Amino acid sequence: MSAEPTGPRLRVGIISAGRVGAVLGAALQRVGHEVAAVSGVSDASLRRAEELLPGVPIKPPDEVAQDAELLVLAIPDDAIPGMVRGLVSAGALHASQLVVHTSGAQGVSALEPAAAIGALPMAMHPAMTFTGRTEDVQRLSDACMVITANEITGWSVAESIAIELGMEPVRIPEESRPLYHAALTHGANHLITLVNECQQLLRDAGVEVPGRVMAPLLSASLDNALRLGDRAYTGPVVRGDAGTVRRHLQALGDADPDVVPGYRELARRTAYRSERSGLLRDDVAERVREALDEEQA
Repeated sequence: MSAEPTGPRLRVGIISAGRVGAVLGAALQRVGHEVAAVSGVSDASLRRAEELLPGVPIKPPDEVAQDAELLVLAIPDDAIPGMVRGLVSAGALHASQLVVHTSGAQGVSALEPAAAIGALPMAMHPAMTFTGRTEDVQRLSDACMVITANEITGWSVAESIAIELGMEPVRIPEESRPLYHAALTHGANHLITLVNECQQLLRDAGVEVPGRVMAPLLSASLDNALRLGDRAYTGPVVRGDAGTVRRHLQALGDADPDVVPGYRELARRTAYRSERSGLLRDDVAERVREALDEEQA
């Protein structure tokens, strides 16, 4: 559940109505802020704005920025510095504004041109995956907002906005944001790749509804990993079943050879972490590694 409004209502501008921007705009509206304008160019972004921000004017980025007290830059990471420089050059930003970007990998240095004219820069990354649909707005209230600022006021304002949205603020220093974002990407995005590869392999094995078979197992595995860390490991690697590992590699090679390198590397990492945490004896770990290193016929 989102928090009750706790501060003055802000005129918000959103650049642009992508999956993150439209959802954040809707969440800010829900707690009483006014989304005065949003930018959008593609058909998908225009549809998203219509669904999540009905009645909000669609304007060019400079016009969105001019009237905003809180400007949210929900654009690709690499586009942020150029966008900020362009808005400053166009005279669209001013000293009294709060300027936020939603990049996980970049900090407030990307907003330096805005800071140089007196705007208050903040990096606020919602640690959540976005589809750009209405359910994302509710999901935000169970997520963390990872923030970076370069002065006390910035930290305080960013934390207040996060709390108002029902989110838990988490502070990350500027220099740590690339590693922070790499960790989340490695976990969330690569998990989707892994799960979808598993579904395809199960279909190849004759399972008509792979999601039904996988869901309880994967849900339990995720829950165990978050609660127990490396002690959550199960399966042939941590048991030292080198013969089963060999049979897996053969079966995967027959079904989809492109999956084999990923299986090998993840199994090696599993063996390493299991050995380091005391779940797997050194000699048994070595047998597993030997099986993983063998070339398949």
